[in-house]
Amino acid sequence: MGDDGSARSGAVWPLPRFRFAVDLGFGVPASFQEVSGLESETQVIEYRHGDHGSFSPIKMPRITKFATVTLRKGVLAADPRFWTWYDQMKMNAIERRTVTVDLLDEAGKLVMRWALANAWPTKISMVDLKSDGNEVAIETMEIAHESLSVTTPR
Repeated sequence: MGDDGSARSGAVWPLPRFRFAVDLGFGVPASFQEVSGLESETQVIEYRHGDHGSFSPIKMPRITKFATVTLRKGVLAADPRFWTWYDQMKMNAIERRTVTVDLLDEAGKLVMRWALANAWPTKISMVDLKSDGNEVAIETMEIAHESLSVTTPR
């Protein structure tokens, strides 16, 4: 008889990426089709002082940079939250928020959370409109942020 995996712990199997929730700081989670750009990169400084016995440099961490996060969702006529938040930049009074992206298991329980600190929208775009198409209208928002932290509940 084959192993269906039911006796194994959740740490054995990789997590699926299709169930997630996003909170833009509005107090109500928003539904998204796709989230991308949850990345950070630390630059490297190479340094070698003159009396060092090795012929290779020491590598040290420098500045950490965070990628712009891209969110995609279907256009909803009764949900102008993207545009309202983005429009605040006209008066140079953009509200920076903590945005969270939660990865959920099959039962809808939180498994992993990415928190974007001091996040604000930098770009909004709509999908091209076509009179002969039958796809859902998708809007895209790009968000800049100052730090990315990852937590897992335990």
